[in-house]
Amino acid sequence: MTLKILTIVIIAISLSMDAFSLALIYGTQGIHKKSKLLLSIIVGIFHFIMPLVGLLIGTVIIKIVSFDSKIIVGIILSLIALEMVISSAKQKEEKFLLSISGYFLFGLSVSIDSLTTGIGLTAITNNYMLPCILFAISSFSFTLLGLNIGNYLNIKYGKISTLIGGIILFIIGFYYILN
Repeated sequence: MTLKILTIVIIAISLSMDAFSLALIYGTQGIHKKSKLLLSIIVGIFHFIMPLVGLLIGTVIIKIVSFDSKIIVGIILSLIALEMVISSAKQKEEKFLLSISGYFLFGLSVSIDSLTTGIGLTAITNNYMLPCILFAISSFSFTLLGLNIGNYLNIKYGKISTLIGGIILFIIGFYYILN
């Protein structure tokens, strides 16, 4: 039992690393406290729901509808990166994707791997709620931490942090597309 919980915690932390790294970059946009909390909650909710959806879909449907989720994530990340680079070059302070739909797009893009993890959940445990709750708490925490550190970098380094963040995000998106 302890080994199962430890395995689930390690998976939760692993799934949260995408959210953390992208939130770090996203935080350079100078997001307000309420927005950081809302975005973190949305990411947590996605990390709760997506494994359950993956569990329902199962490996049979994945084989029938063969698509590489990494390509979709790569395209989404590249588009977000492009918007960040463009907004950092503009004179007027424009914050990219600071809308509820942008938050949902962000939450979806960082939780795609939770969907595929949900497919293999039966191999780890029969109690599906515990992993989903741990995934949600972990991703919420890491997203909030990333947003706060990114915000600090924005305050300290200004627009250059947004430009660098956009370039890094584009590289990550391109990497997803190629792999």
